[in-house]
Amino acid sequence: MNDGVPILTAMTLTPWIGGCLLVGLGARHRSLARGVGLGVSLITLALGFLAWAGFDPGEGGMQWVERHSWIPGLGVEYVVGVDGLGLAMVALTVLLVPMALLVSWTLTERVPLYFGLVLWLEAGLIGTFTALNFFHWFLFWELCLIPAFFLIRLWGGPDRGSAATQFFVYTMAGSVALLLAFLALFLATGTFDFGRLAELGGRGGWAARFEENLDWGGVSGSTLARLVFLGAFLGFAVKVPVMPFHTWLPSAYAEAPTGTTMLLTGAMSKMGVYGILRILIPLFGAEARALLAPLLWLAVAGGVIAAATAFAQRDLKRMFAYSSVNHLAYCLLGIFAAVGAGGEAGRLDPERSMALGGVVVQMFNHGITAAALFAFVAFLEQRSGGRRGIEDFGGLRRRVPVFCGLMGAAVFASLGLPGLSGFVGEFMIFKGSFALEPAAAATAALGLLLTAVFLLTFLHRVFHGPLNPRWAGMADLGGRELLAVVPAMALMLVIGVVPQALLGVLKATVTRWVGDWGP
Repeated sequence: MNDGVPILTAMTLTPWIGGCLLVGLGARHRSLARGVGLGVSLITLALGFLAWAGFDPGEGGMQWVERHSWIPGLGVEYVVGVDGLGLAMVALTVLLVPMALLVSWTLTERVPLYFGLVLWLEAGLIGTFTALNFFHWFLFWELCLIPAFFLIRLWGGPDRGSAATQFFVYTMAGSVALLLAFLALFLATGTFDFGRLAELGGRGGWAARFEENLDWGGVSGSTLARLVFLGAFLGFAVKVPVMPFHTWLPSAYAEAPTGTTMLLTGAMSKMGVYGILRILIPLFGAEARALLAPLLWLAVAGGVIAAATAFAQRDLKRMFAYSSVNHLAYCLLGIFAAVGAGGEAGRLDPERSMALGGVVVQMFNHGITAAALFAFVAFLEQRSGGRRGIEDFGGLRRRVPVFCGLMGAAVFASLGLPGLSGFVGEFMIFKGSFALEPAAAATAALGLLLTAVFLLTFLHRVFHGPLNPRWAGMADLGGRELLAVVPAMALMLVIGVVPQALLGVLKATVTRWVGDWGP
């Protein structure tokens, strides 16, 4: 058994301590800060490999569990652990941070502070994906907000001030709604433990318990249960983001330095989907089923409208920002379709397993694919003096064939070409969802067509056609740039060809969800 081994705590503390060391360095120590930051991220990556190697894929429950009393009077414990979902998200985080740091290598302003904030963001992400008590988890949830805000505000583009403020206000509003929801749960139960809360309210709902333990101005227990559910949903919806709570995202992604954008789209956006899988559905399954229709159609709208909006963009970072909204909407489609079929007495369990397994695979695949695409946009900006308009280029494959080939592979992975990673998650989500919610799945499939159109249009206009004479001397990818993106490209191929490398870790966890998320 691996329980009690503090590897998750070590993974959280390593980047936190590294960040503290870096922010204490003077601004002149640029080279040292880069080396220390990358070194700390690689140590954390090594710890992630150890956690993966010691994980038992046949066990559907939590592993690497650490539990210590913290504030007994409030029911607060320090308890961490991972199942297949948590392990996949931790692995994604520790893979993306070195990649983001390498993409940020040419940064010259306040380098120690920048690398330190990135490491603090990594610590917050790992803590969020491993904490199993709301009090402890919420600290890390909020910890992610602070470094992300300053990374956008201090190193972003011309409109960084408004983008950072919008990001902070939206995220803080969602956090307040989430906090109020869990305070209501605590008043009704006296515990913040996710497992205990799921036992108390997951199947039968919270109406009876709220009726018995809360007296809020004569509001019925069922109404209060839905209000608490909506508060929790809002907290996660802003982070995903779900339309119409997505309007902070395009400006934040476009104005943030690209290394930060890679972490925003690759890992931070997964916090919202993770929260829905780990917290919202296990605790509020009955309330989610009661509001299934609007939840499903929010997911469908996100998939179709975001893809259409991405096609209308001329700024590459904004185009890929809307593409992220589109891809994560498919994750929500798979989740809500599986939740809605929870009352079918096991008949649709294979389809539910298919959809939920596809959701986690899509989360991981989108993380590496979207981060790689933003990295390639950064390389284009560095070669073109900051230009990133879709009309600014043309014919680049003649000058930068390696660049064109690798970015083309990432684009095809994003649009779901068979043999690459993006196909696996999308195929599983839609195969399961068509059996569970055929009308919603069929409508959402329009987003797949629109995604292919705008991504292929991007490839044609940037890399094909006559060469723009302005870029006749453009250099192909160098060694550091290849080091930043080749591991992600390799993962896209490995998961596309051998998806069991990831699915094997998830199978027991998904099977447990299907059993637990009944009526």
